[in-house]
Amino acid sequence: MAGILAWFWNERFWLPHNVTWADLQSTEEAAFPQAEDLYLAFPLAFCIFMIRLLFERFIAKPCALGLKVQANGPQKAQPNAILEKVFTAITKHPDEKRLEGLSKQLDWDVRSIQRWFRQRRNQEKPSTLTKFCESMWRFTFYLYIFTYGVRFLKKTPWLWNTRQCWNGYPYQPLMPDLHYYYIVELSFYWSLMFSQFIDIKRKDFGIMFTHHIVTVTLITFSYVTNLTRVGTLTLCLHDAADVVLEAAKMANYCKCQKLSDLLFLTFAIVFIVSRLGIYPLWVLNTTLFELYEALGNFPALWVFNVLLVILQILHCFWSYLIVKAAYKAISKGKVTKDDRSDIESSSDEEETVPRSKTPHNAISTNGTSGANGTNGYLTGGTCSEEH
Repeated sequence: MAGILAWFWNERFWLPHNVTWADLQSTEEAAFPQAEDLYLAFPLAFCIFMIRLLFERFIAKPCALGLKVQANGPQKAQPNAILEKVFTAITKHPDEKRLEGLSKQLDWDVRSIQRWFRQRRNQEKPSTLTKFCESMWRFTFYLYIFTYGVRFLKKTPWLWNTRQCWNGYPYQPLMPDLHYYYIVELSFYWSLMFSQFIDIKRKDFGIMFTHHIVTVTLITFSYVTNLTRVGTLTLCLHDAADVVLEAAKMANYCKCQKLSDLLFLTFAIVFIVSRLGIYPLWVLNTTLFELYEALGNFPALWVFNVLLVILQILHCFWSYLIVKAAYKAISKGKVTKDDRSDIESSSDEEETVPRSKTPHNAISTNGTSGANGTNGYLTGGTCSEEH
């Protein structure tokens, strides 16, 4: 194991020429980032998760109920042993042939069976109350950590001149505020890495999982190699849009549509300006060019830049979804159904009560509407949830 670690952390790979791990060892005069510091992130991630549970139950939920957020989940499907068996053991999305067979077996019309499967799928989806609580937790954390990051960075020289990120490297002492900022951010993303498997499932789960992996990798390796100054710029820049996004979601769940639309447009502007403008011109410029000029070429430089470029690709994808949602909202004058909605009911199926061959077997048509079950930022937002 020691041999593998020594091979993995080869200083000729991770560090610039003439820099060794010994140069990054803490002394009595100055402290530097140490790899063992990162172990703090795991118990802290667990603490953050527990704080989240307490926050959602004792703070977010009372706030949601006070704002009259819908507490009930989607309407439950009428109990039916035959359909339940097909749903759990065979398929949740029966094809036309199976629907016709079930129609004959139950003496129901196909439309009623389709509605039953739709309601049964929606039955497993979270309520608006649950989604509001999750968004309020994220909003609170992002607001706190973004505010902390801004207060810290405005006192640093590298905020105003990115070349200061490399000035004096590797002899850049680790400030307590920077250490706290890094460890809390890393802990939060570790908590997201694990909690996303029990959180509300989104259509962009795979993309978000990739985003979290890239983020955790960047934070970890940049800390160990003391490339923390540019890391703080990246972290703070990414938190800015997330604050507005979660606020827009909460406004939507409270059915404050005008406020939700306003916040979404604000989010779209902040996201595009920060991720497609400031990020490449500020962060990528200094890591691709200024870093090379200051420290020369070394293998890890390309690892960091590849990861940072992957983030930029994700930014472009999310920007496309955001612009698409904004275009729909502006062109139609209102928000349309969210492409990422976790509620599947469609408007055409709410028009009339489907006629059953035997009226007493008819299934209730009061399914949960897509507007109340939106999984994305708002009912018309096709934007993905990024972090």
